[in-house]
Amino acid sequence: MVKVNIKNCLVALALTSVVSSCNGFLDELPDNRMELDSKDDVAKLLISAYSTAFPAYLLETFSDNTDEYVKPGWTAYDRYQEEAWNWSDITQVGNETPQHLWNSYYSAIASANQALEYMDGLDAAAQKEYSSQLGEALLCRSYAMFKMSEVFCQAYDPEHAATDLGLPYPLKPEKTIGEKYERGTLAELYEKIDADLQRGLSLCGNEYSSPKFHFTQNAAYAFACRFYLNYRKYDKAVEYATKVLGSNPTSKLRDWATFKGLSANEQIQPNDYVDAQKSCNILLLPVGSIWGILSGPYSLGQKYRHGQFISEKETLESNGVWGTSDKSLGINVFINNSLAGHFLRNIPYAFEFTDVQAQTGYAHSVFVEFSTDRLLMERAEAYALMGNYDAAMEDLNAELAAFWVSGNKYLTLDDVVKFYKSVKYHTPEKPTVKKAFNTSMVTDMEVQEPLLQCIMHLTRILTMHEGERLQYVKRYGIKIQRRSLDGAQNILQIKDEMDARDPRLAIQLPADVITSGMAANPR
Repeated sequence: MVKVNIKNCLVALALTSVVSSCNGFLDELPDNRMELDSKDDVAKLLISAYSTAFPAYLLETFSDNTDEYVKPGWTAYDRYQEEAWNWSDITQVGNETPQHLWNSYYSAIASANQALEYMDGLDAAAQKEYSSQLGEALLCRSYAMFKMSEVFCQAYDPEHAATDLGLPYPLKPEKTIGEKYERGTLAELYEKIDADLQRGLSLCGNEYSSPKFHFTQNAAYAFACRFYLNYRKYDKAVEYATKVLGSNPTSKLRDWATFKGLSANEQIQPNDYVDAQKSCNILLLPVGSIWGILSGPYSLGQKYRHGQFISEKETLESNGVWGTSDKSLGINVFINNSLAGHFLRNIPYAFEFTDVQAQTGYAHSVFVEFSTDRLLMERAEAYALMGNYDAAMEDLNAELAAFWVSGNKYLTLDDVVKFYKSVKYHTPEKPTVKKAFNTSMVTDMEVQEPLLQCIMHLTRILTMHEGERLQYVKRYGIKIQRRSLDGAQNILQIKDEMDARDPRLAIQLPADVITSGMAANPR
């Protein structure tokens, strides 16, 4: 039954998903837009300034968190999954493809721009009454552009940003279908994100009935930390993370011991993970997504999975300075011998029937985009990149105080350096948790590099299935491979590899966007 429902679900989604004109970003003509006349109208419109899509499926499949399994009966879910794993330009159009992500994020930006145009037209006195809505609109626009850059651009690097391609950044609603846009450079894109973010930070508020689904002040600060970490402005990343975490963040983190004790069956752990009542969850994004199936205990899409080989050698079941990860940390690794995947239960899945008789409808999920645990690890990373190793270790130990549920719960810098220096660098045939960095960010191989290896190792586990790994690969210039295995975990072939700044790390724009005249990503 699940197989039938899910297959039909994607057929329905492919038929009913919003697909914008190839010449414009809006999915509606200007005379069909919402008429605004009050703060309540603006607030309602800004609900649609959050994308209804999320790139976890694409980015996890694209990253080194996924291997290919060649075994009878283990097949790809569809052509999209196959193309994404093979780092091909995606030709399939449907839910969660680059086409849908492009449309959904630019549709969200269009809603933000409509709200901004209305508020900008008010007099100064009236604008003060709309300050939090103005802040939310600016934050939604800058966040959508940042997420788009994670998919369609290279990572920000000051050596290349002035020549790397950026993305169009619409600052006003489209008035006519067919407006032309230039991509500009990545440096220009980051400058515009920064400008919107700074203005939004000064205006955002907390007066929401469902605060975990909006850019509250804490969500805005968490976004600022991540953005400035990517922008290589580490002092700012620390500043904004500290506004949320303070100097003693342990009490604000997830209760990992309780989470580990929950049943991994059904939706118990996934629903707990995204619970809006938990203080560790800062911003939750409900979207249409099949990823809860393809990253979970279901038989679809078995050919491309985070499987036993990766899990034991690199991630969830790997050895770290804290011990064996799944034994020492607050995670349960779901394993079933009939399935290729070894995975966490952190991505929920729900199915909404629109026609029970025809068994069609929509797949839904919720993603934790910002959390205190992730924010703490980002601050630790920023401290390490600044050379403040003591502060980085304080944050690492604060996270481990919550996450390390069986062990000493405290590490010294010497512990970390000694352990990660003893680990050999990864090769695809002999994988380890230590992959070589190729970036100017890392300047000290004696202490900074092993400390960052530890932070990266723990972060990779914390963010498993959430679509974040590829950005770390891009930022640190990590070489990754396409590895094929059989059902017994024997390596059959290393099919391909990507070095630092491989052009394919910037996922290709949708075909109709290129056809309409926009510059394609180099290949």
